[in-house]
Amino acid sequence: MAYDEHLADRIRRVFSDLKAPVSERNMMGGRIFFLDDKMLCGIHIDKKYGDSLLMLRIGEEAYADAIKEEYTLPMDFTGRPMRGYLFVTPEGFDLEDDLEMWLQLAIDYNPQAKASKKRKPKS
Repeated sequence: MAYDEHLADRIRRVFSDLKAPVSERNMMGGRIFFLDDKMLCGIHIDKKYGDSLLMLRIGEEAYADAIKEEYTLPMDFTGRPMRGYLFVTPEGFDLEDDLEMWLQLAIDYNPQAKASKKRKPKS
């Protein structure tokens, strides 16, 4: 399994409770959730950290405060952190209220986020 299915189920339950119409797909070695065709959050198993991390797209403004939290890490795949994205370690979303708080932060940013350009199908 390329991602933590239990965490995926927890995320699905929160989105269902919040009536957030998300879609999902496997990407970047994990599971990514989309809202309005924009990346919202995901699950990433980090080889260096050795556990599942919750990835969130929260925007640069919220990032400035969130990265100061005890259980957050910059989202860094290439040696250069992605702006407005962060990882939360399992201790930071162990409780359902904590998971919901993080996911709500991503939902709140979603209307301001830009959707990726659609790729043209190969002919």
